[in-house]
Amino acid sequence: MKKAISLLLAFVLLLGLMAGCSSASAESRVETASATATAALAAESLSVSSEDVTDDTAETTVPKYVFLFIGDGMSYPQIQSTADYLGALDDEDNFQAEPSLDDNEGATLDGPSYLNFMNFEAAGSAVTYDSNSFCPDSASTATSISTGNKTYSGTINMDETGTVAYTTIAEQLRDMGYDIGIITSVNLNHATPAAFYAHQASRSSYYDIGLELIASDFEYFAGGGLLKPTGSDGEQESLYELAAEAGYTVVMTQEEAEAITSDDEKVIIIDENLADSDAMAYELDRTDDMWSLADMVKKGIEVLDEENGFFMMCEGGKIDWACHANDAASTINDTIAFAEAVQVAIDFAAEHPDETLIIVTGDHETGGLTIGFAGTDYDTYITLLQNQTISFAKYDGDYVAAYKENQTSFEDVLADIETLFGLKTEGDEDDKLVLTDYELSELEAAYEKSINGTVASEYEQEEYVLYGTYEPLTVTITHIINNKSGISFTSYSHTGLPVAVFADGVGADLFNGYYDNTEIYYKLASLLNIG
Repeated sequence: MKKAISLLLAFVLLLGLMAGCSSASAESRVETASATATAALAAESLSVSSEDVTDDTAETTVPKYVFLFIGDGMSYPQIQSTADYLGALDDEDNFQAEPSLDDNEGATLDGPSYLNFMNFEAAGSAVTYDSNSFCPDSASTATSISTGNKTYSGTINMDETGTVAYTTIAEQLRDMGYDIGIITSVNLNHATPAAFYAHQASRSSYYDIGLELIASDFEYFAGGGLLKPTGSDGEQESLYELAAEAGYTVVMTQEEAEAITSDDEKVIIIDENLADSDAMAYELDRTDDMWSLADMVKKGIEVLDEENGFFMMCEGGKIDWACHANDAASTINDTIAFAEAVQVAIDFAAEHPDETLIIVTGDHETGGLTIGFAGTDYDTYITLLQNQTISFAKYDGDYVAAYKENQTSFEDVLADIETLFGLKTEGDEDDKLVLTDYELSELEAAYEKSINGTVASEYEQEEYVLYGTYEPLTVTITHIINNKSGISFTSYSHTGLPVAVFADGVGADLFNGYYDNTEIYYKLASLLNIG
């Protein structure tokens, strides 16, 4: 029976291609073939055994609850470094005393602690290039995931001409009766969340994106604040007021958020403790009394209609921001927070095992993160990162700004660095946190640049390589502790690495393999009977 189904699907595909040759353009023929082939793959992978077939018809299960988790900037290096870090903490003495390759005696390593989604039943890889770069941005890659189309970097759900809009999977599911939830640790009208409801030639059209958020009629939005809520000139009507007029319950305190229930039909939750750029705080800076990304997911499940089914997209957006700044400790802690949000979906799926699909992926890799550094040869000391207790952004705001205002001495700055990052000028010979003369000179040069130097936009090439567009003192501190731990970055921007795709639940097997990121949409669409 399976063979017969496969032959029939192949015949349908051939007929489609033949018909397309007479009427469709080359590009549309390729897209039709891709979509048809994916549908065939879905039917093949989900087809039941011949004993289960009734009247020669194979039934497939359509997931009622779909969770799509996107770690912005998260690829294999971010996932593996986090797993290694957790494994190192579990066996810290062994990792700190790691023997060299020439020394077969001493402690041994137990290896990483696998993140929950690393144990999903399906694991694939997705290529991330867009229409104009092998190092794409979040707007174009999220468009690929959301609509199955490539476009230019900076463009959200529009073609390369900026004149043709693409319908998103969330919009299609909304029209099919699903409830929709959009969650992010960054701004709700930032590129990745916007790619599920907006259609703009420029990702920077924040006010227009906000208007589309309101018009989407999605049931649940939660995360960071809206960018440019009164327009670029500050003279437009507030997006928050417009949302309230459109029937949304808009809450901006944690107490109000906790009171939200399924009786509130449309909800926008803005985190009470907004940090840099009105996003949620980095996990490294979050206190226990502040809501986490996981809390946003829990509330979303409560709000969305379980009877109709729902689609929820949750973005770990600050993984990307930390990688841009080359802050490994913040990257790892936000990846842990992302995994904790995934755990909420895993727990939900345990109660709905035959109705739930969970997908975890990234949009692109950021920073060119590597596990390994020239200065530590084959050794890693990744637990050194636990000595960093503050994100680069909070250190900039709470400390560097004051250094500039008060012209704080380098000696006093070094005292803060030891307290907040563990780096020190004196200690035992084997203490990996003691600064070398070279590192100390790099820190002092960066201190002078931060206190008295030029602005980042005026940097020469050498300065840009050292600091990017970030505060010289801060990024030098993170570079030093990264490198001492055996972690390094190659870029302040995105890279062209493929991203992982993990899936668990109904139809998960479809996501095995190595494919283009547009196929994530087509695989989902085939499972959900879209189109």
